Amino acid sequence: MDKNTCELFSSGLKGAESFFGEMAEKLGVKETVFTFDGHNIARSQAQNVIVLSEEELKRGDISMEIISTMMNRTYYGAKKIRKVLQTLFHVVNKGHQVFVVGTILDDATVKGGTGWAAELAKLFNRPLSVFDQAEGKWFSWQEGAWQENSPKIEFNSFVGSGTRNLTDSGRKAIEDLMNEAFSVN
Repeated sequence: MDKNTCELFSSGLKGAESFFGEMAEKLGVKETVFTFDGHNIARSQAQNVIVLSEEELKRGDISMEIISTMMNRTYYGAKKIRKVLQTLFHVVNKGHQVFVVGTILDDATVKGGTGWAAELAKLFNRPLSVFDQAEGKWFSWQEGAWQENSPKIEFNSFVGSGTRNLTDSGRKAIEDLMNEAFSVN
């Protein structure tokens, strides 16, 4: 991959997203972070921070009942969680390939708010890979199920999302993924 033509998209939160950003910065890959007014991000030094307006956030709106149904869990109508989920719409909409670090649950969703990025990737028919920290392996969504594999960054626009509780194995998975795509040896 040519690092000069690639771009990482995230919401710049602590953990996996900030580490994706640190790796992008280290390797010279453009990084764009989407956020909203009043939201604290760990990657405020990213090259391109886009603060979404209320109108822009509404473009990513979906009913909390639908999200709860898709995710098999309850999300309450709290204003902040709604804005986070709306922001993830913009992140996933911009990236052609989606990489998530977290935990795949028995119902095939991904644990936490990060799971919404994975569900959006499925909805938008984006190539989706999740590094399951508990399993210590990468899985990709293929033919309606998780398949163990070794994903590669193959598109110029990609998403880095994931848990705030990044483990050493998750950190290494991101580092290996990014280095394989962009390091010059």
